[in-house]
Amino acid sequence: MAEIATKENNKISFRERFAAAFTKENIAKVIFVAFAAFSILAVFAIIFYILYDSIPAFREIGFFNFIFGDIWNPNAGEYGILPMILTTLLLTVLSVVIGSVFAVFTAVFIVYYCPKCIKKVYTQMVNLLAGIPSIIYAYFGFEMIKPIIEDMSGRTFGYGILLSTIILSIMILPTIASISKNSLENVPAQYYEGSLALGNTKNQTVFKVMLPAAKTGILAAIILGIGRAVGETMAVQFLLGGAVSYPTDFIIPISSLTSKIAQEFGESGGLHRQALIAIGFVLLVFILIINLVLWFVKRNNAIAGNSVFTRKIKESDIEHTAPNYKRTGTVQDALRIVCYVIAAIVAVALLSIVLYTLIKGLPEVTWHNMFGRSFNSAPTLAPAFVSTIAIIIVSLAIALPLGIGAAIYLNEYSKRGSKFVNTLRLFIDTLAGVPSILFGLFGYIFFVRLFGSANLLAGSFTIVLMILPTIIRSTEQSLSEVPDSMREASYALGAGKLRTVFVVVLPQALPGIITAIILSIGRIVGESAALIYTAGSSFLMPTSLLSPGSTFAVFMYNLQSEGLDTKYLAYAAGAILIIFVLFLNILIMLLENYFNNKAANKKGAIRTFIDKLRKKEVKDAQN
Repeated sequence: MAEIATKENNKISFRERFAAAFTKENIAKVIFVAFAAFSILAVFAIIFYILYDSIPAFREIGFFNFIFGDIWNPNAGEYGILPMILTTLLLTVLSVVIGSVFAVFTAVFIVYYCPKCIKKVYTQMVNLLAGIPSIIYAYFGFEMIKPIIEDMSGRTFGYGILLSTIILSIMILPTIASISKNSLENVPAQYYEGSLALGNTKNQTVFKVMLPAAKTGILAAIILGIGRAVGETMAVQFLLGGAVSYPTDFIIPISSLTSKIAQEFGESGGLHRQALIAIGFVLLVFILIINLVLWFVKRNNAIAGNSVFTRKIKESDIEHTAPNYKRTGTVQDALRIVCYVIAAIVAVALLSIVLYTLIKGLPEVTWHNMFGRSFNSAPTLAPAFVSTIAIIIVSLAIALPLGIGAAIYLNEYSKRGSKFVNTLRLFIDTLAGVPSILFGLFGYIFFVRLFGSANLLAGSFTIVLMILPTIIRSTEQSLSEVPDSMREASYALGAGKLRTVFVVVLPQALPGIITAIILSIGRIVGESAALIYTAGSSFLMPTSLLSPGSTFAVFMYNLQSEGLDTKYLAYAAGAILIIFVLFLNILIMLLENYFNNKAANKKGAIRTFIDKLRKKEVKDAQN
């Protein structure tokens, strides 16, 4: 009888353990972990499928012949990409150097010299540059900058490194400027105040104390800019010219790695297509190296505890910057003037792009052009509008649960500093740094082949991978800003962790989620490289998600590629895109103000609630 009772107790104990393992809390945690691990799966899938489809080209052409060959002639079976590699490297170096200088000075201007009355507006103007689609930059460079280069050089063409560098420098500027701005703002105020107290001028303090203190964040921003420059596709395709040759001149038609893929992929087949995918793999290796460098920079900064920011300020850190103002002050005064000049140039560049597009496009936004019946020879904007909306809805419906779930795990359930969490962050950052054209290649290899043809659903699945890191980062940041006191108050009232997350924490993180949605919509509307070969390029109205379709950005690209006498429609589409981007930026600014005011009011309510709770606990203890 005793043995039977023992067995029964063991049996009950096992059941209890089994039931405890499958509680709502544990199941939810597993789901959140799975959502977070999706980024790892996505990165490995991209690497595997692009490499798998590249192997036949490497095997037939020869790896070293492919990398170090200097002739690209698919008709003759010759595939050498060394000139394209050198062009990509030269274009990246030039654009990053120019873009970084302008971006850092812009960030310094915003933080230290911009008048308060225009600071918010100017910051939004810089952010607007990041939201303008690549295809609009391409049109602006082609229509405005290229003729100027032709006139100044005396040549009949303006394509090449110079034209692409100018446009690419403008494109990467907002990425570097925004991160550099945040780094400068994170430098302790004691550095600024201590420098002034020791007799330094404001200009000396800014350029010899504050700027060096923020160098780690600025370096990370520049590395991100390098990734953006290496991976840019649509703009450089239009502006480089398309010929394969060594970059011996700044004004000659030429090709980069990304531009060659976009230029020839649609009409390729067999070994030619495999060689283009192999170019994508080489580009992917470059991007992975850049992301690993960025990750090590961030990791080393975290290991060091960001010492430049956390150590106590010493006079020796700043006193050397003011030995003699008469001897050194003129340099900093000149740099301040440079800040104002560069800030003005950035503002003029933005206004030029926006006004050019609106002036060209708004007169063409007519009822017929928008909603008329569309034909392949006489397209209208209605199919592009429907396709854009469809991809937005489907991609957000998939990406939002994945991104929010991953963010919940990273902020609410994960162990800080664990190897698994660090690995997750590495893969999320890597996924964020993958160029659009590589997403397009993966989407074609996997989703298009899965469905049998390019369609809106394949394009939507590809977009999910692109916007997922944005949603994760923005949501996680918003979750981290929710006060721990709100969680503690919820636990004190008897709520579990899962209920606390969904009822208390997540509603407070709504501003970050809304921002992520808005940014994602902006990315979808402006994307072209990833959708050309996944969603299709049809001018006709889609009848289902399995029909091909063109978003506004792809529509503009197709009009340029097809050579139809419909440039007026491209301008109309560009004007709509610009207005949409402006609307999104204004909406973000208004929502930030609204939620900031709301958060300030809630903080007071939280403090009152906690005080009441503590008084109640004291009274209960006394009783």
